[in-house]
Amino acid sequence: MDATFFALVALLIFFGIVIYVGAFRKIGDGLDNRAARIQKELEDAMNLRKEAETLLNEYKQKRLEAEKEAQSIIAQAKADADEYAAETRRKLSESIERRTRQAEQKIAQAEANAVKDVRSAVAEIAVAAAASLTAGQVKAGKAGDLVADSIAAVKAKLN
Repeated sequence: MDATFFALVALLIFFGIVIYVGAFRKIGDGLDNRAARIQKELEDAMNLRKEAETLLNEYKQKRLEAEKEAQSIIAQAKADADEYAAETRRKLSESIERRTRQAEQKIAQAEANAVKDVRSAVAEIAVAAAASLTAGQVKAGKAGDLVADSIAAVKAKLN
């Protein structure tokens, strides 16, 4: 018997002890447990990835909605600004029209007053001229009556 035989016997005894103690089963269970843990970690990673994709899609959707809302707000603001500008132009136009009418009324009133003042002045000058002309040609008693009648007639026609 040589050393190879003893090495073979020792190896068989070692395998017998390992099998008796259940080392292969423990090694197999350890490997199975590790494989199960790795599988669970992979599943957790897949779930986390799905959740991340879902969140990403939700945020993309919210961003699109926010952009649409911002565009809507901008469009509404432009419409409001245009409406306000149109309203302001309309009010300004009305104010200018009203002031123009008031100015025209004041001008017409001033013209009427000027015409009245001119007529009144012309009447007084005409009366004075007639009085001075008739004073020299008519007797004193008759001149006063003529002047009074003329003044009354001119005033009645002008006023």
